[in-house]
Amino acid sequence: MKRMTRKKSADGLAEPGDGSVPETRRGQKRDKAAEVNQSVVAETIQDEEDVVSLCSMSVGGRSFGIDTRRIGEVLGGRELQRVPMARAFVGGVVPYRGEVLTTVSFRALLGLTEIREKNCVLVLEDEDASQRFGLVVDAVGGVVTVSRRMLEANPSTLDARGKWLFDGAYKMERGLMVQLDPQRLRPSRLAEAEIFRVGGGAV
Repeated sequence: MKRMTRKKSADGLAEPGDGSVPETRRGQKRDKAAEVNQSVVAETIQDEEDVVSLCSMSVGGRSFGIDTRRIGEVLGGRELQRVPMARAFVGGVVPYRGEVLTTVSFRALLGLTEIREKNCVLVLEDEDASQRFGLVVDAVGGVVTVSRRMLEANPSTLDARGKWLFDGAYKMERGLMVQLDPQRLRPSRLAEAEIFRVGGGAV
């Protein structure tokens, strides 16, 4: 039998076409595989950053959501101690971990009448937990995971109150869930807003 020999180029590498794979091609394949792996990792990170968990709640028959990372605790039905001469949006105060927690009535912010039943209170915190306050709502639901890209902007017809309070809305199976920004719900921020210094209609 005639013995087959490999042809080698000047640099000692086997030439293409003789059944072997040049070292340069192996390197190119490794680089391409590394690029694919990096792309997969980047897509995974992007997907994780795209997802947000919202705590759902209801007020006046409407659905709202707040980023769970801004919620320190959910207190059950609580009786609020009213504060004389306080702004209309102040729901009252409740004892919390040895402190007195000021609460914001979301019904008042929406221009709805208050209910005399025990209220659900969410303890909201800043990123550095430097300031806490309570948000009074009708009821608290579960945690809903959504994509940030699903968030739709507020309609141009929304009134001043809604534009201040709402960050946009997600279309859910049972209707819209409006996203709230806890920073705008802080008592100190609300006190600076002219629209919440006096009464007004519901949004």
